[in-house]
Amino acid sequence: MPPSLLGSLLAQAHNNAWANHRLLTACAGLTPAELAAPRCGFFPSLAATLNHILVIDWFYVDALEGGTLGPAAWADRVPHPDLPSLRAAQAAVDARLIHHVAQLDAAALAAMVQVHRGHRVQVERRDRLLLHLFQHQLHHRGQAHAMLSSSRIAPPQLDEFFAAEEAPLRAAEFAELGFSEAAIWEARPAP
Repeated sequence: MPPSLLGSLLAQAHNNAWANHRLLTACAGLTPAELAAPRCGFFPSLAATLNHILVIDWFYVDALEGGTLGPAAWADRVPHPDLPSLRAAQAAVDARLIHHVAQLDAAALAAMVQVHRGHRVQVERRDRLLLHLFQHQLHHRGQAHAMLSSSRIAPPQLDEFFAAEEAPLRAAEFAELGFSEAAIWEARPAP
């Protein structure tokens, strides 16, 4: 039986956190100078790209939770230039996103969310906003992945989505994150 939309979004939230964990773990092999070094991409360095992912997560997760943070999320475009604090901040917002998605039901998924953009308030369905956020993450993690490939650190594989046969290969990382296959894939009640 195919997973429900809610189940798929919860799996995507977990996959998002896992991919961030893998990427930031690989980046931990870089020196602070290498992290801040100019690189080819939409943002001028790995530090800037990874911080962009973080601040946009703050922006959208806050909106999904009913907050009004808006553009204040990126008032400081690189709030965590050092990797240890960046990893902690990213893990915290990833946990908020997983918790948020785990609490949803069909009605909440279809509900409208107010996204405070400073000069206006965008109103968007929650399911569409979540899909947008996941796409944003994928896009910029891909850029960071390409930047990392031009460094001395091999970029991690990020193009996986929880193939059942490969569960043993991710077991150690799941343990680090406090994830379990069962929690991600357990059947959710039909809407």
